[in-house]
Amino acid sequence: MEQNDWTEQDILDNVTDILLALANVGSGDYTTRLAVEVDDARPLASLYNAINEMIASLAAEQAKSQAYQAELEEKLATIEQQRAAIRELSTPIMEVWDGVLCLPVVGIMDTVRSTEMTGTLLKVVAEKGTKCAIIDITGIEVMDTRTVDHFIRMAKAVRLLGAECALTGTNPHIAQTVVHMGIDLANVVTYRSLRDALQNYVSRNSSA
Repeated sequence: MEQNDWTEQDILDNVTDILLALANVGSGDYTTRLAVEVDDARPLASLYNAINEMIASLAAEQAKSQAYQAELEEKLATIEQQRAAIRELSTPIMEVWDGVLCLPVVGIMDTVRSTEMTGTLLKVVAEKGTKCAIIDITGIEVMDTRTVDHFIRMAKAVRLLGAECALTGTNPHIAQTVVHMGIDLANVVTYRSLRDALQNYVSRNSSA
């Protein structure tokens, strides 16, 4: 059929095909293609080809976008796994004796870390039926009022679960700072070292 033989209805049918194809693309279907024959003489054949090329280009970009999205999600999952590993490493709770846990604290304490640390410690104390939890702060060089308050709250929370709680590893500088700040540690059991706290606990329970 020559181009001049096409009627107005034929052109309307072509337009309808184009609109349907574009509607499919709009709904996310990039597999749609308009049927074009070799040496197609239809009035809108060139437009058909242009639309097909556009859809193919959109399909390629969509595939790239999906691949990028999948890669991004994989990286985010890896980052979250790394964060979880870091959180576990920053709160290494060890069972140093039957019923005795030790939480060695190293680095800087802030509100977020204190909350996570307290939550982790309380969870382990409850799960293991711990009798004594020792918080060792040998790895902390400096403590301010807020940091001391973190540990006091942590000790109180442990005692509410029915376990003893001791603070060990206070260095002379921290002791001097606490006294200078006028912080009351009367309700917090302290020992010079983890070894002293463990020996005291073992000796008391052995003689009981």
